[in-house]
Amino acid sequence: MAVKIRLKRLGKIRAPYYRIVVADSRTKRDGRSIEEIGKYHPTEEPSLIEIDSERAQYWLSVGAQPSPQVEALLKLTGDWGKFKGDKNAVSTVKTAEAKAEFVADEKKKPVLKPKAEKKAEPVAEEPEAAEVEAPVSDGAAEEAPAPEAADEAPAVGDETEVAADAAAEEPAADDADKA
Repeated sequence: MAVKIRLKRLGKIRAPYYRIVVADSRTKRDGRSIEEIGKYHPTEEPSLIEIDSERAQYWLSVGAQPSPQVEALLKLTGDWGKFKGDKNAVSTVKTAEAKAEFVADEKKKPVLKPKAEKKAEPVAEEPEAAEVEAPVSDGAAEEAPAPEAADEAPAVGDETEVAADAAAEEPAADDADKA
């Protein structure tokens, strides 16, 4: 049985990605494989090439023949050089830089807040306000005149109400005199 190391195509139209597989040479391109030993994504920048070096070395040593495309990938990863006896074979595959983690700008006001945060904020503010006012002695002194002012205000209002009632009664008395 002739064993090949080749690419198995996956993905959508015009968006391919491949798996590097060991398969019988008589099977279909995307058919059954013996073992999957790597990945190849040519559309990414830089291209993603991952090959399990240990398994590739094993399959090459037992006689598996790489396709021309896989041979080029093995040369990039340095596995082909190791198989041929080059002790200095090194991977020349470019790796993508890690993406910077997203950090929200704290200076800007967030548009949406989660419901849990909205409910938690008012509850947290009320006890803080009560704690701040209760221990302060100056605040208690200011509160005492406030009720006195409240007592005076209705008294002024009572006088105006009494005057309004008297004014309403006078025209009624004038009407009674005329009749």
